[in-house]
Amino acid sequence: MAAQSQYEELARQLSAIGTVKRDLSRTLPQDCPAGSTAVLSLLQRHGEMRISRLAELLAVDMSVTSRHVAHVADRGWIDRQPDPLDGRSRLLSLNSDGQKMLQDISERYVATLAATLREWSDDDLSQLNELLARLHKSFDDRRPRVGEPGCDRTRRPE
Repeated sequence: MAAQSQYEELARQLSAIGTVKRDLSRTLPQDCPAGSTAVLSLLQRHGEMRISRLAELLAVDMSVTSRHVAHVADRGWIDRQPDPLDGRSRLLSLNSDGQKMLQDISERYVATLAATLREWSDDDLSQLNELLARLHKSFDDRRPRVGEPGCDRTRRPE
């Protein structure tokens, strides 16, 4: 087992990831802030959904989610259709313009990472990717699933 000091250093390094995320967010198109990017990404990953589900996945208040959805809808990046199961609700889905925006964002992120990490070896990048994936999986595995004791429905919907 790792020494306490190693966990403390890991905590510091993970806190510093916020700086990396802020630097990456500066590469976003001016009309697509981070919240809008998150909405588009979640719709791409999970497919059509209600705004309530999107709010759960974003882990933010419904009013914040509504503002993000209005922003991307106003720019024509998503479609909103009536939910056939509940006419009062809308189903959100990513459209081709939203796909194009996500492609642009991805290209910007990749270009920024490539420029910033150009001195890193292929092995270093592979190791970083493997370790970050392992860290993500470790946290994902320890979260309770819906229906399990201790599950917080707003944090991990199924």
